[in-house]
Amino acid sequence: MKRPSALMTHLFSLFLLLVVAGHAVAADKIATLQDVVAALEKGYATLQDVQADFSQKTIVAGIKKEQRGSGEVFLKRPGSSTAMFRFNYAKPKQQIVSNGKQVWFYLPDSKQVMVSSVADMFKGGNGIALSYLTGMGHVSRDFSIAFAREQQDKNGNYQLELIPKKATPVLAKLSLSVSSEAVKSVLQQGTVKDIFPIVSSVVHDAGGNETRIEYNRTRVNRGVDSGKFNFKIPQGVEVIKP
Repeated sequence: MKRPSALMTHLFSLFLLLVVAGHAVAADKIATLQDVVAALEKGYATLQDVQADFSQKTIVAGIKKEQRGSGEVFLKRPGSSTAMFRFNYAKPKQQIVSNGKQVWFYLPDSKQVMVSSVADMFKGGNGIALSYLTGMGHVSRDFSIAFAREQQDKNGNYQLELIPKKATPVLAKLSLSVSSEAVKSVLQQGTVKDIFPIVSSVVHDAGGNETRIEYNRTRVNRGVDSGKFNFKIPQGVEVIKP
């Protein structure tokens, strides 16, 4: 018969083994479509702000021309207003900024800035595109969702195809790569915290054009200042309004 101290050690070891085994099962579990969608939506639910580098590639269908861009993006979700965003393009040099009410599209080489309200820019159903961009939407409500032909990419990220329930000219289909880290967090902990769930996205419009954006060096919930999303129009720049 085991002595009390030896018995306690044995029981503790058995308990530890069960805990470790439980985590291993969760880690190795094959994620369902519902798990991946949950990772996407729960990742957005805890998102207050994000800063990331991005690279962009647009394929223009009619002339089969490829356009590339890169830069840095900031997003912020204030508690009681529309999300704010800022794209600083290093190439081509331009800025797209919104404080949640106004949108500025600045082309420094042309010395022009296009100014529009958020409501005007995204009216006519195009608000779904804004919802995707800022994370304010609910993908399961706005889209029909399925796994892509290849369920995971070479890095283990999950690939989804989303068809908007209300088609718009700017968004006929959306392809998303969802972070494997975010999915793993849902499987193991039931939630996602401080992880930007989207690794890359491809927007397909009604004309067959495709715009792919990949995100790198994401930093989540670092307290991005709201002043980042205001734009002061430089002197001598032509202002264009709809």
